[in-house]
Order: sequence, then C-alpha cells, then structure tokens
Amino acid sequence: METLLTTDPEVAAAFIRRGGVVAFPTETVYGLGANVFDETAVAKIFEAKQRPADNPLIAHVGHLEQIGELAVEVTDPARKLIDAFFPGPLTVVLRKAERVPLIATAGLETIGIRMPRNDLARRFLAACETPVVAPSANISGRPSPTTWHAVFEDLNGRVDCILQGEATEIGLESTVVDCTGEVPIVLRSGAIGIEEIRTAVAGAEIFSGVMSDAAASPGMRHKHYSPRARVALVDDAAECGREIHAAFIGLDGGGANFDKVEICTSVEEYARRLFAFFRECDAEGIEVIFCQKAVETGIGRALMDRLRRAAED
Repeated sequence: METLLTTDPEVAAAFIRRGGVVAFPTETVYGLGANVFDETAVAKIFEAKQRPADNPLIAHVGHLEQIGELAVEVTDPARKLIDAFFPGPLTVVLRKAERVPLIATAGLETIGIRMPRNDLARRFLAACETPVVAPSANISGRPSPTTWHAVFEDLNGRVDCILQGEATEIGLESTVVDCTGEVPIVLRSGAIGIEEIRTAVAGAEIFSGVMSDAAASPGMRHKHYSPRARVALVDDAAECGREIHAAFIGLDGGGANFDKVEICTSVEEYARRLFAFFRECDAEGIEVIFCQKAVETGIGRALMDRLRRAAED
C-alpha cells in the first residue's frame, strides 16, 4: 500500500468515504480514522496498528447531531459535559446505538464519543460526512504520535493517507469520562482534569480499583506509550546517577550526566513534549530515559498516568 501525504482535508476525507483509513491531527494526538459504521474499514485500523481486539475505539464527530447516530441516549451528566467541553479534549462514554458495530467497541455496549477542536480535524470530519472512529495513529504500545512525521515513521505503507497538520497542541490523549450512570467517572485522565470536570458535574469521581475484563476506555488494560528505551521515574535529576546512553526530561535538573536533556518550563509543556521526546531518544539510541515526576493536579495527573504506563515492565 502506498500512503498518500496531503494537507487537504477533502482529499483525506474521500478515503474515509470509500472505506479507507486516514491519519489526521487533533489537539491531543494524531488519530487513525475509519467510518465507524463500516466494519471492514474499522478492522483495517486494528490491522494497521497491530492493536488488540479488546481495546475499544473512540468515535469522533464533526457536529453535535452525529452523537444521536452513535448513542442510544445522552444522559444528563453527559449533556452537561458536552455543553461545557465540546469541542475539546474530552470523551464521553455512552450506551451505543444498535447500528454501531461491536468491532468498534471491543464487544462493549458502550462507545466513547468526542468532538475535536482542532480546525483541520473539524474540516476533515465535516468532509467525511460520518462519525469517524479513531485511536492514536501509531503501532500499538509505542508513544502516541504528536506530529505527522511520527505517524509516517510507524504507519507508512500501512494506511491509505496521512493528513499533514501542525504538531499537536496538548500531546496527551483526551480525558475519558463514563457517563452511562448517574455519577460520571473519569476512566482516563487528560488535559481536562477532575477539577474542571467537577465544575460541570459536581459529583464526578475518578475511577479506582481493578478494571473489569472489558475496559470501557482505551489505554486501561495494555502497556502503552512505551519507547524502546527503558523509562525510569525519578523525583529529580540528582537521583539518576551516571548511565550510558541516558536521557532526562522534567521541570528542573539535568546536566552533563545525560546524553540528551529536555527541561520544560511548565507541566503543560512537559506533557506536550513527552511522546516526541521518547521518539527522539529512540532515534538517538538512548537506552534509559529518566522522567521527573509531576504533581498530580490538572494535566499533571494525565502526565503521570502516561509515565507510569510507559515505565511498566
């Protein structure tokens, strides 16, 4: 398969309309999309990414009316969150409509839905004329792509088209909130933290405990976001000692003991740079990446979630 590179959302959307798969930018990370109602096209996503079949996908909509095509009903908590945060880096989980194929939901009767705020994504989705199911546009388990170059590195020759946009604004995947019950539950942390969620729905909670065999959110069951290098979490650079072919990323510290150093000016910048830094380290032959821990408020909670998953053995 020859992968087409384009900056034209109409050209990219034409592939979706005829059953293809397309990588496209959002404000979070680049996604790999297919028509949610086309089972054959959705299967191509799993094949291209080498994604486990038990890992559900998130449907992306270009306008609010499409939510009714995907969900049986929009619950009151979901409506409040949609009013507050759509378009944006938030996914609401609802009971799926019968028309949504089970391959898109990993066999679940629920589906995650979000409306990106990225302008190029919005124009692409409008041109697709259908909701588009899309996980991150990378080989499963690898760091999520925050540039089209990273998509190309993983998926060139495996997908029909890459819609070339700018580097992503946020750099971490969306916040996922289960809205199927009376109390919304944050299943996956993202740029919209629990503090903001509670401004819209005061009783919202964060998932705690053991996820059941069928996880309602992607990123809950399998090792994710991992570079080839070993990832080690530290409180500060002084803990690291001398390692051959080592790198450091964090908010302060670093120095001559490392072959590569990234000092970020804010937690937001740390989150935005993390996955790209992982890929740069792999390209440079780094063997261990020391990552400074962040305070777990706001996007810091999402950052620490991704770091812990990347560091899992």
